[in-house]
Amino acid sequence: MADSTSEIPIPIRVQENATEPTSTGQKIDPWNVQGEIGADGVAKAINYNTLIEEFGTKKILAEDLERFEKVTGHKPHRFMRRGIVFSHRDLNLILDRHERGETFFLYTGRGPSSDSMHIGHTVPFEFTKWLQEVFDVPLVIMMTDDEKFIFSEKRTIEEVMSYTAGNAKDIIAVGFDPKKTFIFSDYDYMGGAFYKNVTRMSKMITLNTARAVFGFNDSSCIGKIHFGAVQGATSFANSFPHIFGDDDSKTSQIPAMIPCAIDQDPYFRLTRDVAARLHYAKPALIHARFLDALQGPGSKMSSSVDTSAIFMYDEPNKIKNKINKYAFSGGQDTMEEQREKGGDTEKDVAYQYLTFFLEDDEELEKIGNDYRTGKMLTGELKAKCISELQVYVKGFQERRAQVTDEVVADFFSAKKLEWKGNPNPTVVAKEGGEAGASAEGDGKLSKSQLKKIEKEKIFAQRKAEKEAAKTAKAGGS
Repeated sequence: MADSTSEIPIPIRVQENATEPTSTGQKIDPWNVQGEIGADGVAKAINYNTLIEEFGTKKILAEDLERFEKVTGHKPHRFMRRGIVFSHRDLNLILDRHERGETFFLYTGRGPSSDSMHIGHTVPFEFTKWLQEVFDVPLVIMMTDDEKFIFSEKRTIEEVMSYTAGNAKDIIAVGFDPKKTFIFSDYDYMGGAFYKNVTRMSKMITLNTARAVFGFNDSSCIGKIHFGAVQGATSFANSFPHIFGDDDSKTSQIPAMIPCAIDQDPYFRLTRDVAARLHYAKPALIHARFLDALQGPGSKMSSSVDTSAIFMYDEPNKIKNKINKYAFSGGQDTMEEQREKGGDTEKDVAYQYLTFFLEDDEELEKIGNDYRTGKMLTGELKAKCISELQVYVKGFQERRAQVTDEVVADFFSAKKLEWKGNPNPTVVAKEGGEAGASAEGDGKLSKSQLKKIEKEKIFAQRKAEKEAAKTAKAGGS
């Protein structure tokens, strides 16, 4: 039974082989990303404020950005400034540690499911690279090839492993520092201290908990139920003795900060709950929203649908054709209407891509104003987007060409990492050294958390009553 720091009361709306009608509400979980379907059958943009409330995270506010800049001395990344990175768990505690000059590490990952990443995949890696440079801390990147085999009905182990090396080259091409970065494949690295933490986690996750958090049912294979322990164990520094040392009493108190898309949060709600029970430091999270598919709001780029995404191997002309042909437009039907009414930047894919990849805030604001007032036409906006993406992808491809098998082997080697952290702490650490337990907070639940737990109890009770009524009806028929 979870202790008072439990953070896992909120169920995810995903059911396998469901027989009831599909909800029209938005569906966000580690395997599905879809906006609410309106009465017209069209997917709406994802409501991220609703996700913050539903998942129980905290919105990144202006004061959080001010503190980030004060503590790090760096202007927040454009993703943070524009609300692309919009939510967090315990970012404030990570900033506390940095102020005290205490150790933490970054952890992110990739499930290799195709021979190339697309631009949506690069978003968390671009942000993670920037965080690594800002904080000067070690980074662990997990290649979840086992997950891609377990959760796929068609892929073989050999297929997913064939993607691992190629995807690793893509990740390295983002620009990570090999002296501070360790990349590993679950299939290759599983064992030792890491597997000990996997089993510690798996022993504390019941079938009922897995059902509540992920929506698994009696048809779900046990590999899916177990995988949460694998992904969660990477959050613990003592899973990596070659980086942090062998003293569990110290390394178990070093927290991770995990930059990821919001759909991965269920895994780490579960992990934070188990961490508290193991007396480990809880991982902190910082969440990004999704880059829409070319087809528009409410959708997500897919590795298996070429027309949904700009892939990192796409040539300039292919990028141009995809944007011109498939990118959903928020503009009007005719030039005259566009001049008169202007376009909708919230729906326009070309503009949304610029919010992700155009660095200059003033230029982005001008483009947005011109488009909304009709000064800029859809074709002009798409041309600007095409130009930015061509430069971005070309730069990536040039770096990717320099990543040899020897470079990959170095990133995958279990070598000592080198980092400095904060060389000039501005706050004196609390007595007793590194306050790893600070990542667990004061152990008290907020009013919001208590309210959510009560809602979950009511939800579970009603569900049980419905099931009992169905069973009784079936028995009487």
